[in-house]
Amino acid sequence: MKVILDIKDNRRAPFLMDMLRRLDYISVVKEVKEQRKSQIISDLAEAFEDVRLHEQGKKKLKSVKELLNEL
Repeated sequence: MKVILDIKDNRRAPFLMDMLRRLDYISVVKEVKEQRKSQIISDLAEAFEDVRLHEQGKKKLKSVKELLNEL
């Protein structure tokens, strides 16, 4: 299972990361410290969640035509 965490308090981040690294069943794959990249990852995670909800019939997404009409 993969999990993306957003650590709001930068002062506490090193402590949490140290704890996670000490657990033998957790592997830290990538740390993103740059705000711009962090926002892109967050946006992508939200988009994937929207698609998952759409596939379950819990959310209606706009069509390409609707999106283009907004422009």
